[in-house]
Amino acid sequence: MDYNTQLKKLALPEYGRNIQNMVDFCLTIDDRAERKRCANTIINIMGNMFPHLRDVNDFKHILWDHLAIMSNFELDIDYPYEIIKKEDLFSKPGKVEYSRPTMFFKHYGKTLEKLIALAAEYPEGKEKEQLVWLVLNHMKKTYIQWNKEVDDAKLFQDLYDLSDRKIDKRNSDMKLADMKDLNQRKQQRNNSPQQKKK
Repeated sequence: MDYNTQLKKLALPEYGRNIQNMVDFCLTIDDRAERKRCANTIINIMGNMFPHLRDVNDFKHILWDHLAIMSNFELDIDYPYEIIKKEDLFSKPGKVEYSRPTMFFKHYGKTLEKLIALAAEYPEGKEKEQLVWLVLNHMKKTYIQWNKEVDDAKLFQDLYDLSDRKIDKRNSDMKLADMKDLNQRKQQRNNSPQQKKK
């Protein structure tokens, strides 16, 4: 009796030993047309094993690539698609460059810093006051994600620094939303019917 641990390692274990045996048998067929017919049969069986993937783009192409891999690229047939090359299979992917934006306060994030820069250039008036109030409340929300306590004076100072000293609310009587209000709004959003549908 042969145990699986004694047999050769499967190239793609998700297809199982029987499919690998079929591929190995296909390699032994001398007649090219018969070999191609056998390969088509194996592809159909492989496709039936994962019917939920049939909607995936290039599903058949992926199956033919898998057949080539399972045959160790030795199956001599006319493939209906251009199959993956053996050297591409083991080549290292290129390095993905991540943007590393410079941020003054990382807990506020880059988007909020951009919003503050826009608010600083906004024309003076009631709309700017409302925008600054909204920005400060958003700063408060992001700040309490990282810290339990938040002092409004600290937020006013941070806004002053982030706006390049263009928005100064340090000595103003501006009142920000209370922590309880922010938490209640968050809970209401989470309990809303639209949120539950997701």
